[in-house]
Amino acid sequence: MNPGLHPCPAGLSLTLVEVPAQAASASLSLSPTKGPPGTIVTVTGTGFPKKNAGTLSAGVNSAAFKVSASGYFTADVVIPPTSQPVLDIQAVSGTVKASAAFTIVATPVTQPSPPASSSAPLRFGVGTPGGPLASAELDQAASLAGEAPSVILSYKDFNQAPPIAELDAVRSRGAVTLLTWEPWAWGGGTEQPAYALDRITAGNFDPYLRQWGVALASWWHPVMLRFGHEMNGNWYPWSEGINGNGPGDYVAAWRHVHDVVSATGASNITWVWNPNVPYWGSTALDGLYPGPAYVDAVALDGYNWFTSAAWSSWISPSELFGPGLSELRRLAPGKQVLVAETSSAEQGGSKADWNTALISYLASQSDVTAVVWFDFNKETDWRIDSSTASATALASALAARLK
Repeated sequence: MNPGLHPCPAGLSLTLVEVPAQAASASLSLSPTKGPPGTIVTVTGTGFPKKNAGTLSAGVNSAAFKVSASGYFTADVVIPPTSQPVLDIQAVSGTVKASAAFTIVATPVTQPSPPASSSAPLRFGVGTPGGPLASAELDQAASLAGEAPSVILSYKDFNQAPPIAELDAVRSRGAVTLLTWEPWAWGGGTEQPAYALDRITAGNFDPYLRQWGVALASWWHPVMLRFGHEMNGNWYPWSEGINGNGPGDYVAAWRHVHDVVSATGASNITWVWNPNVPYWGSTALDGLYPGPAYVDAVALDGYNWFTSAAWSSWISPSELFGPGLSELRRLAPGKQVLVAETSSAEQGGSKADWNTALISYLASQSDVTAVVWFDFNKETDWRIDSSTASATALASALAARLK
């Protein structure tokens, strides 16, 4: 008899039960244990059901694995994008689970240096749908043009406060704002009697005008202000012959706005008088010019519509702007000249060729100090990159003007 065993008392039977050895708990190890999203992590598991299948998961990503005869597996999984600082990587095989923590390390993002603005006499400017606070739009325009815009176009109607935050944003980019101030309520159409020119001249808006003047004077940095642009057309309620306005009303309103704003001490404003390029049927510019004491700079808006509209056809840059430039020089000799809005359609010809010709032509005009691209997809696609050829041509033409 084994001395370690004792006989059972009479009348009792003994049943021996085999107790399995304690199974080791499953565990995972990671290599590496930290990194940015996109890292491939090699996961090693031990203590899993032998020869069993399983699934490895890391957030939304997963991978299958097969356990060896010794309860071991190895598999790779990719760390997905996540805002969490730590991501649990989990392995499941049957009823056995194990997890290990992977630490997310942010990858430093090296931004390419943005293009610098040009020192060329003809400055490049741009207006985008989001305006001066739309940094991504302005950065894209700079990238496409190969240089940062030194003039940034923006728009406000007569219901909006002075845009000081926008002016600050433009100044922080090393640019100057060309601020369009429109005496109407956006979306109200051309018949808006409340904004008739004679009401402006009568002083109905003087408190509002003074608010703008005080704000701009307090801000103090240079700003170009174009009040009531394209007044020689018929698509805005500040045009003569529209909205009850008669001959002489535009000049009277301009002078009144100028005087009220200037009386606040806002001498940092460059007043920009800005008709559309003259066309057949447009209002003669002689009766719309406020005079040299009321205007610091003059500008033109003009577009090559190609065949994008039923009434339009191709027109070269010199044909588009030449007559208007002659008119501005006659009316306002010695004033600096800007092209405050321009672009070309794609339909009916080569926008790329037109872009090249535009910059070449304007750069040859010694008194034209800026060209501002209207980077909108509006009546047609006026954007710089309406096609790759358009963007490439504009960038090449801007670069060539420096030579």
